[in-house]
Formats: sequence, C-alpha cells, structure tokens
Amino acid sequence: MKKIINPYKSTENGKCFGCSPDNEQGLQMQFFEQDEYIISEWDPKSHLSGFKNILHGGIQTTILDEIACWVVFVKCQTAGVTTALNAKFKNSAFTDKGKLTVRAKLISQERKFANIHAEIIGSDGKVCSEAEVQYMIFPQALAIKKFEYPGIEAFYE
Repeated sequence: MKKIINPYKSTENGKCFGCSPDNEQGLQMQFFEQDEYIISEWDPKSHLSGFKNILHGGIQTTILDEIACWVVFVKCQTAGVTTALNAKFKNSAFTDKGKLTVRAKLISQERKFANIHAEIIGSDGKVCSEAEVQYMIFPQALAIKKFEYPGIEAFYE
C-alpha cells in the first residue's frame, strides 16, 4: 500500500471534517492507494454512535462520500463535487469493535462525471454499508485555478 499525503492540511481548506488531522471533532481519515482502490483504516470514536454502539448512518454516509472524493483527487487527478450518493446499509458498523476498513474504486469516468463504488467493512470482514457515488468532475485546469487542486504529485512523497 502506498501512503497518500493530504496536501490540503496546511491550507485555508485544512479543517475538512472528513480528512483534516487538525479537526478534533472530525473523522481524521488517512488514505492509502492499493491497486485500483483508495483505502482508509479508520478507528471509530464512541461519540459518533447512534443507537447503542452502532456508527451513526449519517457518519457512515459522510465517510463513503469522503473516500469517493479522494478517488477523484488521485484516480481522476482532478477535483469535483458530489452530485448523487446512493447508500445501502447492510450490517451494523460498530464503534467499539475495532477499526473499520473503508475502500473505494473508480467504476467509470466520462467527460464530466466519475462513478465510484465505496464501502465500509467491519472488523469481522462483513460489508457494513456501501454507496454508489457520482461526482461531477472539473477539467484539471479549472480544478487547479478555482478549487486549489494541487496536482497529482502533491499527494505522494
């Protein structure tokens, strides 16, 4: 697995709820690349639970959206915005049973859209939730100019 650097952490956008290591209330996700996947090993915090020790569905959806965004950054080599997210909850994702594996891959990329499959896998290996996420993607020059996309080189050492 290859570590992906967060080039946004020291910028004006450095307080992202999903990926900023400096946002104490955030998810503080970190990412790796393995073949066609972007992966995050994520340790859920108890204050993010809904009923009992089950990770809140809204937080799960946020996690799925966040990793899809990183697929856009790394695999599409641009920036974009979510246009659709269809989540399915299959098994409970617990906040007290260890790390969750979050992974996503690019399914298709057309001129203006990227379609991504994302999933959260429990410590028992079962898929807890999954989503089909559609991003509207920007031409790279526009992503650099208006959305501060730093270029693919900034994501690796």
